[in-house]
Amino acid sequence: EASRNFANKIWNASRFIMMNLEGKTVTEPENLNDLCAEDKWILSHLNTVIREATENMEKYELGIAVQKVYDFLWDELCDWYIEMAKVRLWKAEEDPKAANDALWTLRTALTEGLKLLHPYMPFITEEIYCTLNPDEDSIMIAAWPKETEDFAYAEDEAAVEMIKEAVRGIRNVRTGMNVPPSKKAKVFVVSESENVRNTFENGKVFFATLGSASEVTVQAD
Repeated sequence: EASRNFANKIWNASRFIMMNLEGKTVTEPENLNDLCAEDKWILSHLNTVIREATENMEKYELGIAVQKVYDFLWDELCDWYIEMAKVRLWKAEEDPKAANDALWTLRTALTEGLKLLHPYMPFITEEIYCTLNPDEDSIMIAAWPKETEDFAYAEDEAAVEMIKEAVRGIRNVRTGMNVPPSKKAKVFVVSESENVRNTFENGKVFFATLGSASEVTVQAD
């Protein structure tokens, strides 16, 4: 049952990406450092899971490796990053470059994640991989993912993790107070740290979509 749910999750993610790719030519950004913080966050996590899962597989720690791949695809990519990327995909006509960056990152993260998952779920990963990459013959002969300095974004990763924790806190408060999902609420972020305030200023858009916020105010006191 768990495997079926997981397969459905990544299949639905691939359908979402394919739907947004339809009629578009997605290109790799000229400068990866210009990507949004959430793009760098998921690529940084991808880097980590590539390194750690590969090391686990080489030590025959197969259960540990697949759990890390599972956590990356289910939680970080499908649950968090897709929701973050939707903001730019909805406004593709207004800002095509931002939408291109989000789609490229989505396709890259899922494609590389599928390669890590392939030894455990060969058939579904083959189907999704070839759907996402119609010019490729098979995932079985695709190059194994490698860790790269191009995806090393420790600061952006930490910033997005901070926003995620805040969103979780908001959700927990709303659940504890039985606030219905349709009811929006104002969010106040208070910190004496300028860096923290800047992080939340830049991440305001996520509170509307992920934290049901009607308005976000960031202040020092």
